[in-house]
Amino acid sequence: MPTYDRAFLDALEKLPTREWRGRVWRHMFNQYAPERINTGGARWNPPGVGAIYAALERETAIAEGEHMIEVQPRRIFRRRVLYELAVEVNQVVDLTDPADLGAVGLTMADVASDNFTACQRVGGAIEWLGHGGILVPSARRAGDNMVILIGPGGEAEIERVSQEVLFDDGML
Repeated sequence: MPTYDRAFLDALEKLPTREWRGRVWRHMFNQYAPERINTGGARWNPPGVGAIYAALERETAIAEGEHMIEVQPRRIFRRRVLYELAVEVNQVVDLTDPADLGAVGLTMADVASDNFTACQRVGGAIEWLGHGGILVPSARRAGDNMVILIGPGGEAEIERVSQEVLFDDGML
C-alpha cells in the first residue's frame, strides 16, 4: 500500500468531484472487450489499481490507439475496434484545467512523458481516496480522456452503444 504525503492528499481533496454521465470512446485491439480492466499499470494507474481508459472524443480515442501502435517494437495488433460507450461514474476529479493539473503538481510535460511516475502517483492517490474516475487532458491531441478507476469506492456503469472495426486483417 502506498504512502501519500498529507499536503498532497489535502490538495487532491480540495478539488471538486462530481458524477459524470456521457459517451466515451475506447480503442481496443485484437479480441479484447471494451470493459477489460487494466490492472498492470499505465499512465494514470499504478500496477494493482484497476482502470479503464477512454476518450471523450472519437478522434482522441483514435489518436491514442495510433500512438499505442507507433510505440510497439513490432506489430502485435491484428484487429482494431473503436467502441462507443455510455458511462456513469461517481466522484470524478476533473484535471483538464491546467490550474487543477498544477494544483496536484503536474504539468502537460508530465502528462506527455514516457515516464508515468508522476501521473501514477496522482491517479493512485485519487483511487486511494475512493474516487471513481479522473478527467485528464490527452497527450496525443487537443482532447480529453476519462480514466475510470475500478476499486474501493470506484463504481461505474458501462454500456456498449456501438462498435466500429477500424482494421481487421482476418488473422485472429
